[in-house]
Amino acid sequence: MYDYLIVGAGLFGAVFAERAGKAGKKCLIIDKRPHIAGNIYTKEVEGIQVHMYGAHIFHTSNKDIWDYIQSFASFNRYTNAPIAKYKDELYNLPFNMNTFHQMWGISTPAEAKEKINRQIQEAGITSPQNLEEQAISLVGTDIYEKLVKGYTEKQWGCKATDLPAFIIKRLPVRFTYDNNYFNDKYQGIPEGGYTQIVEKMLDGHEVRLNCDFIKNRETLSVKAHKILYTGMIDEFYGYRFGELAYRSLRFDTETLPTDNYQGCAVVNYTDYEIPYTRIIEHKHFEYGTGPSTVITREYPAVWQRGTEPYYPINDANNNALYNRYKELADQEQNVLFGGRLGMYQYFDMHKVIEAALVCAAKEFGPATNE
Repeated sequence: MYDYLIVGAGLFGAVFAERAGKAGKKCLIIDKRPHIAGNIYTKEVEGIQVHMYGAHIFHTSNKDIWDYIQSFASFNRYTNAPIAKYKDELYNLPFNMNTFHQMWGISTPAEAKEKINRQIQEAGITSPQNLEEQAISLVGTDIYEKLVKGYTEKQWGCKATDLPAFIIKRLPVRFTYDNNYFNDKYQGIPEGGYTQIVEKMLDGHEVRLNCDFIKNRETLSVKAHKILYTGMIDEFYGYRFGELAYRSLRFDTETLPTDNYQGCAVVNYTDYEIPYTRIIEHKHFEYGTGPSTVITREYPAVWQRGTEPYYPINDANNNALYNRYKELADQEQNVLFGGRLGMYQYFDMHKVIEAALVCAAKEFGPATNE
């Protein structure tokens, strides 16, 4: 008999398992995939740590979270500075003085502010009714048309005019020459990939892969006193109130006989005619110098049952539906829900760790200095 059955060997489940182990608890961790680490799974190919489910750059301003994750791996000094490609034009991201110089040939913050503000005024949008109007009212027409519109429509699978305005509450605009995508104090990539981190977190516990909880619920549920469930909350309840909506992704990965394909780790393709949203060249995450490279094209995809749900669609209708499921979850005596699927929200990695540590602290008490 186990103390906890942890459904999902991703980051949330792994952090909870690590804390449970420190508290002297015995856990069984299962995952329906053939590997641990969930979406942060990395696999070595040609000496390169490949992010198999898209780019994962760790960043946080929380020193406790930074110290915690660093206790499992050494991190390099990687800084996320992606490039946006619109047709034959290249732009630095996030929107900053380099971007504005590339777009308009201007060189001072005053010129950039004047250009953006004039375009906002000319658009005359006082009460944005959709994502397109909201974006234009924040950054003007040029930036929206070249760097937001096509990318967003690919990502969501519909026209920007059909998306609600609240999806884009703000767009980061910097009037400095700074290509660092994140504002967080700490940032980097684990040397040797993310999978090793999860391996260490799960050390000492039993792990079963290719094991589907939903298909084997009766036999698995009786193996532990409590369950931590990190799968889809609507699936847990048999879609009783209906399906929550998600967007999915498809990854096309290939090895190329060149030492440098695109010159940086991430290039976003912002025009709608290119079907993928970005190309990731994995070797640049760890400053690789080998003779070959591995790239991944990332395609947004429609989600349907049986495909992987990557992004919850947190519009008003889906959030209301989730709250109905959460009311059921809150009544559970022996089941905890966690992670992006169990809590129906998009999490950056540092937020996953923070939420898992909070969940564990409620179960086991605050962590002691080790």
